[in-house]
Amino acid sequence: MILKGYPRISESFISSEILLLESLGIKLEIYSLRQPRETIIHEHVRKIRAGVTYIPEYILPGLRTIIKSNRRLFQRLGPRYLRCFAGAVSRALSRRKSATIRHFLQAGHLVQTRLSAPGVQHLHAHFCHTPASVAFFASELTGIPFSFTAHAKDIYTSEPDQLIRKIEKASFVVTCTRYNADFLARLADLGPNGRRATPIHTIYHGIDPDYFAFRLPAEPQPPYRLISVGRLVPKKGYDDLLKALAVLEHTGFPFHFTHIGDGEDAPEIKRLAAELGLAGRTTFLGTLSHDMVRSCYRKSHLFVLACKIAKNGDRDGIPNVLAEAMACGLPVLATNVSAIPELIIDGETGLLVPPQDPPAMAQAISRALLEPEAAIKRAKRARQRVEREFDSKKCVLKLHELFRQALGGNDTGTPFENRFADQDR
Repeated sequence: MILKGYPRISESFISSEILLLESLGIKLEIYSLRQPRETIIHEHVRKIRAGVTYIPEYILPGLRTIIKSNRRLFQRLGPRYLRCFAGAVSRALSRRKSATIRHFLQAGHLVQTRLSAPGVQHLHAHFCHTPASVAFFASELTGIPFSFTAHAKDIYTSEPDQLIRKIEKASFVVTCTRYNADFLARLADLGPNGRRATPIHTIYHGIDPDYFAFRLPAEPQPPYRLISVGRLVPKKGYDDLLKALAVLEHTGFPFHFTHIGDGEDAPEIKRLAAELGLAGRTTFLGTLSHDMVRSCYRKSHLFVLACKIAKNGDRDGIPNVLAEAMACGLPVLATNVSAIPELIIDGETGLLVPPQDPPAMAQAISRALLEPEAAIKRAKRARQRVEREFDSKKCVLKLHELFRQALGGNDTGTPFENRFADQDR
């Protein structure tokens, strides 16, 4: 499994998936293109048995290592290596992006150091940008089939032609929402029989309902406690949420807002809170462990999230924090952007408002808190929906079946260079 970074606090869905796949008998090795940059590690990560190997992230700092590996691989593969390298150079020149060469050299390093020996039957990348590019080139060099999971930003900020090429070459594609799957399907051409050559599967990330045990909050009393969890980046819409809170502040509505998470926009968001006169109404806790986040859910009256489509096209899929809050029994309010309506049914399991509409968000916050009986009914239905559709143990069974089929159909008893002996002659 090829990842951009491991472990990452904001990508607990990947480490949870790995742990569940291991419990189902899939033997995994993890290759990360980036060293961990956070000090907090979710407890379930410590239970993962798979080893992790870090591939040099940048060429210059790891130049000697990368060049040495690729030189040895060239000596082994000869013409095949040259053909693959020439293809990478051609794409780099046409795209005017040197990153393509970096991804090829990282793939060559991975192939030489691990994939040269028998044993690896399948490559899977999480995210369809850099990790899928490395998996693509590693597959070209070895003949080992690859697949990838596409998530959110990686889909909508990728060059369509590059994404199409990866879809066409992959044995299958997984994505975490129907919204994403429809987008990817529109990119992919139909085959002569009217079916896509590469199947695209929707598999939700899901959460562990047992960990986020259901408990209805006490009837909310002022000051109402609002909470949100997410990275402080444009697509999360925290600027819009703060403006909605400012509307409530001006009407005298009693509340306190707590945010959990970090991100590159943290200074700007905190500055905006002060400018809107919300300094005394807001608390920014930064990154916390899962246990601490769960504890904060239990102390809150309403979970709010104001996602939107960023200027660069970036957008969320289904933020797992929404499912976590719903599982806990915490009423939720979000925007109807991207795939969020696949989780939250407006008026049934939560409340939805249009993105970038602070007045509508403010009005919905007030409604959610001042109509507690309706909120409790929605919370009960929300828990049922999470158990039915977003239980990670049920979701991962679908991915396990895909990997089981992939592993069952590939014989890796022969060193990979022998697979191409005839065509290389």
